[in-house]
Amino acid sequence: MQKAEMRRFETQDSLSNCVARCLGQNRVMHALTRTLHKLSLFAVFVAVAQTAGEPMKRIDEQEFGRMPDGTPVKQFTLRNANGMVAKIISYGATITELQAPDRHGALTNVVLGAATLEQYLKGVNAASVIGRVANRIAKARFTLEGVEYKLAANNGPNHLHGGRVGYAKVVWQAKALPLGEREGSVQLTYRSKDGEEGYPGNLTAQVTYTLTDDNELRIEYQATTDRATPVNLTNHAYFNLAGQGDVLDHELWLAADRYTPADDELIPTGEIANVKGTPLDFTTPTRIGARIEQLKPKPGGYDHNFVINNGGKSLVLTARVVEPKSGRVMEVRTTEPGVQLYTGNHLQHGALCLETQHYPDSVNHRTFPSTILRPGQTFRSTTVFVFSAK
Repeated sequence: MQKAEMRRFETQDSLSNCVARCLGQNRVMHALTRTLHKLSLFAVFVAVAQTAGEPMKRIDEQEFGRMPDGTPVKQFTLRNANGMVAKIISYGATITELQAPDRHGALTNVVLGAATLEQYLKGVNAASVIGRVANRIAKARFTLEGVEYKLAANNGPNHLHGGRVGYAKVVWQAKALPLGEREGSVQLTYRSKDGEEGYPGNLTAQVTYTLTDDNELRIEYQATTDRATPVNLTNHAYFNLAGQGDVLDHELWLAADRYTPADDELIPTGEIANVKGTPLDFTTPTRIGARIEQLKPKPGGYDHNFVINNGGKSLVLTARVVEPKSGRVMEVRTTEPGVQLYTGNHLQHGALCLETQHYPDSVNHRTFPSTILRPGQTFRSTTVFVFSAK
């Protein structure tokens, strides 16, 4: 064996021994973490495993639980080379866990979720896919091609997030996709029948989650229909980049100079207004809690739709969230024209949602970007959450 190879194997053996010693020594672990900067501990174990000839397993599949009727619910665990972990279940196409590193490489789950299916069935706040139409439809009705359709009124007199069941409370068909060189993906499909929740047309919706080695969680939606129908898909993930506490000290920047004013029931008036001079101005990085008490009328916090600058045309940078203590940063990019900021008002501001979507009640506003999908067309939408630390 040549000397260069001997030195390489000695270095790898030293790393393996160091990791083994660190398992029982907190101070040594802390020193190792500082030295490795933004590398997570998981990444160290990946390196050791690869040295031993054991490649990283990017995707795991297992049963998460069973529905009351016996239908199995699958869970897929996605991993990347930097230590990030994303867990997806087929119930609601839900993200149950998303582990992201802080400035020292320490991993924390940054989305609200639950450990068991039973908790989701009881209504735990979930990072689920919302459809057939996310957000609100006024008076739970709309007219399309001369026909009036009546939907479930599950938010006072209005329709919210697809109805009483929607896409968040059903089991999707799920499968792992062939691995990419630097990414792993899981694809979920749901077929909603004509008349489900009052919507016209048989619609096939598909969502693909991809975790990349660039610390991106990419969500790609597509849908087809056999009758004209409104479609507006999103994910209702509740983020807390600290992993606990409230989000009032999170700093938010939005690429949005305008928003859609709404009435007391959060139904848009149809106007497009400027955020300048209002508590909705996040065009410069601002603490979530800096002006939350100035909201009028007070919905208990932010629950507003913002018009993304140049949104709806291509994948654009939409938002940046920074958690100062951990240094975690989340950037949001999307092809959608709007983003709904919700600050977990029923959770004492314990999380924030950035729901990339079309505007609320678009089906009843001709001046808003259309949500109508017709036979022969394919609905496509992409949103990417990018994680880093500073």
